[in-house]
Amino acid sequence: MPHEATTNATTGSLADFTRCDLIVPQLRERDAAGIIGELSRVLRQADCVPDVLSFYQAVLNQEILSSSAACSGMIVAHARLGGVKRLQFAFGRAASPVVWNTKSLWPAQLIFLLAVPATESARHLQLLSGLARLAQDPEAAAELLAAPDAPAILAVLNEIRMQ
Repeated sequence: MPHEATTNATTGSLADFTRCDLIVPQLRERDAAGIIGELSRVLRQADCVPDVLSFYQAVLNQEILSSSAACSGMIVAHARLGGVKRLQFAFGRAASPVVWNTKSLWPAQLIFLLAVPATESARHLQLLSGLARLAQDPEAAAELLAAPDAPAILAVLNEIRMQ
C-alpha cells in the first residue's frame, strides 16, 4: 500500500540518492559528532566524498550555523562541498533515540547525511522535499525503524516518491 508521501509523485524516490553500502542499520556512535563521523566515513569508503576530514568539518560547521535537529525523529545534516560529484546521502539508524545537540529537545533515530556537490541546487531541494514528506509520514518512519537490514531500508526509501 503506498504511503501518503508517495501520492502525486512524478519523479524518482529517496532511494535514487543512496544505495545499500551507504546505509548503516545499526549506528555505533551515540552523539552528533560521532554519528557525523561514522556516516562521513561511510560516504568516503563508497567514494562519494573526496576527503573525509574536509567533509566532516564542513558538516560540523553547517551544524553550528544551523542545527539539523527536528521534531520528527529524523535528522537531515548536510554539507555542500567541491569535489562531491553526485548528490547522495548516507543513512544511519540509532538503536535508541539520540539527542542531537544541546538546543534540541527532540531525540532522533533516523539520521540522513547528505553530500551535496557545490553546484547542485535543484536536485538538493528536490531531495529535501522528499525527506520533508518522509518526516510527515509516521508509517514510513516506522517501517524504516523496523526494517531488518540495508536492503529492506532501501526498499522503504524506494517507496518515498518525490514530485
